[in-house]
Amino acid sequence: MRLPLIPATVIGSWSFPGWYERFVADVKSHPGLFGPVDREEAVRDAVLLAIDDQARAGLDLISDGEMQRVDFNLGFYEYLGGLEPRPRARQWGAPAHDQRDRYRCVAPLDAPGGLGAVAEYHRLRACTDLPAKVPVPGAFTLAGCIDGGEVYPDREAVTEALIPIVNAELRALAAAGAEFLQLDEPSFACHPDAAERFLDVIARTTEGVNAYISMHMCFGNYRARAVGHRTYRPLFPHVGRAKVNQLALEFASREMAEVDLLAGLPEAMDVAVGLVDVKNTWIEPAELVADRLRAVLRYVPAERVSVTPDCGFSQTARHIAAAKARSLVEGARLVRKELGR
Repeated sequence: MRLPLIPATVIGSWSFPGWYERFVADVKSHPGLFGPVDREEAVRDAVLLAIDDQARAGLDLISDGEMQRVDFNLGFYEYLGGLEPRPRARQWGAPAHDQRDRYRCVAPLDAPGGLGAVAEYHRLRACTDLPAKVPVPGAFTLAGCIDGGEVYPDREAVTEALIPIVNAELRALAAAGAEFLQLDEPSFACHPDAAERFLDVIARTTEGVNAYISMHMCFGNYRARAVGHRTYRPLFPHVGRAKVNQLALEFASREMAEVDLLAGLPEAMDVAVGLVDVKNTWIEPAELVADRLRAVLRYVPAERVSVTPDCGFSQTARHIAAAKARSLVEGARLVRKELGR
């Protein structure tokens, strides 16, 4: 995959078009209204729109916008056997993570048909040949919505059961031709107290996967709410030993706090730095993005840097997401020009 110096890309999700959000709600409440051909047409159209939005913004590496799934991780539970849904603890009031779907194990976890990401990749490739990434949630993050019930004693045991399932999905994606995979593990940043244990989880999750692998770690973005103490400091320097090629980290919403930590990463580790805030509706000017990027380059050479939003754009209005993506692209171009590239 050939990309320019300091490529601009997304984390994964793109903002749902309004019509598609209504379609998804209608399918959920009135499934009989739509046949399989109707659904396929709508999903394909949504993917095409996400691709077009990203291409028009000038992004160098795109995704399918995660139009084919529910949130970055919630749709994957539909592919897992051994689960039963639990009632939400809270239905009303201000948005928070306790309003998300949760599950209980009633049998050992399995996914005999995979997690569905390969089919998503094939649909994406039927729509475009642009350089693309494929995000997949990690085992520890997926385990966060699962109560082990009588099957698994705790979250660690659920994570252990999920590691081979996620690993198989990553391997299948690489075999299908996906060159750039992203492991979404925001829970690691929110629970940084067992770094060695987590590094072992990542090593086994990515073992034998023949692709460039990024690992995204933000501090949560459900309804634009963070869920953890927003500091990476407890993870350093351990996270530099993660068996991935790139770390994708959140900086814009924290006004570039802790950017100096990047100096502690090994030379073999690339970084994707979040330079626009997906929770803020204000559009960062390209000059500000360029200033933030220059701050990053004090600690990491340009050859190892990509620029991204802090997290996915799924919680950001579409017109705002498009404007922020354009600023991201233009900010990278400004710095690239200064570097003579």
